Amino acid sequence: MSMINLFIVFTLNLLFPPLETVKTSYETSWTKEELRNANTAGDAKYLTGEEKDMIIYMNLVRMDGEKFFNTYFQDFVERHNKKMLNYSNYNEMKISKTDKYYKSLEKDLKDVKELPAFWPDEAMTWVAKQHAKDMNTRNYAAHTSKDGRTAGDRINKMYPRKASGENLAFGYASGLDNICMLLLDRGVANLGHRKIILDTDYK
Repeated sequence: MSMINLFIVFTLNLLFPPLETVKTSYETSWTKEELRNANTAGDAKYLTGEEKDMIIYMNLVRMDGEKFFNTYFQDFVERHNKKMLNYSNYNEMKISKTDKYYKSLEKDLKDVKELPAFWPDEAMTWVAKQHAKDMNTRNYAAHTSKDGRTAGDRINKMYPRKASGENLAFGYASGLDNICMLLLDRGVANLGHRKIILDTDYK
């Protein structure tokens, strides 16, 4: 059975241009071939730049989890912690290298190597954006719609009897930051978002 993976980007970026573009010093750690192979969404005209970035970063972490952790993820942690210095609850908001979620992610990514790449799907993108717009309009964030439909209900209308997963990402302006927060999955006991991104069956 083929697998379909659905990722919803729920931010104002769906309606407005991205607020920033992430620049990182770690791009030279990845070969041009690796970056090219990760860019499966490059020709998808129905995706925004940030949505394409999210697919690239998910593919890079699936390609070489340990290298992703030591490059892009470290860049994210450094930038995140600098931003959190502006808040009085910095110690709660910062990402600590002694935190159990940080340490478990480091452990999980060590064994991730050459998983199948994610490819975008126009029909699934439409389903995802309709749900994202509904959440934005009706001011909620949940996998179950206000009318009671689950993620599976929405997906099965397009692809009946296919395995699927859904991640909701919001609160960050860049594709990299959203993916890193989903991977860290801090506060999520079952690490469901991380597991979807690293699932060996999805493609």
